[in-house]
Amino acid sequence: MDAIDKLLAIEEIRKLKARYFRCMDTKDWAGLQSVFTDDVHADFREGTDPPFEGAVTDGADPYIEMLAPILTPIVTVHHGHMPEIEITSPTTAKGVWAMEDKLWVVGDSVVPYKFLHGYGHYHETYRKEADGWRIASVRLTRLRIDME
Repeated sequence: MDAIDKLLAIEEIRKLKARYFRCMDTKDWAGLQSVFTDDVHADFREGTDPPFEGAVTDGADPYIEMLAPILTPIVTVHHGHMPEIEITSPTTAKGVWAMEDKLWVVGDSVVPYKFLHGYGHYHETYRKEADGWRIASVRLTRLRIDME
């Protein structure tokens, strides 16, 4: 890939991650599912305090089936910042995103808080498929979590 192709791929991945945040916050579960490869590996063990060993899912369908009931009664605002994206081949890439999120529980929920403010990083891999770039793996790590 030449430099222009790499820059175009990076921009497509940036837009993909923006769609991830928007779909998550608007509860657009079909849109959120579309940002992932069918075989996505999602590891959110380090995204909770204390770490929850059960927060690992393989596959886009099982991930959305697990996530949607948890987040439906929660207003969320996710921000991603300062992406470090490396194109590793014409069809693969990896990246790290600084992130901040706020979650307000507004209904009955299984989560043990009423408000969460988190800071951390998304560590991701990407794969270019026939219809564009998709998230192939995602791991969330946290630097800090404030809960009420």
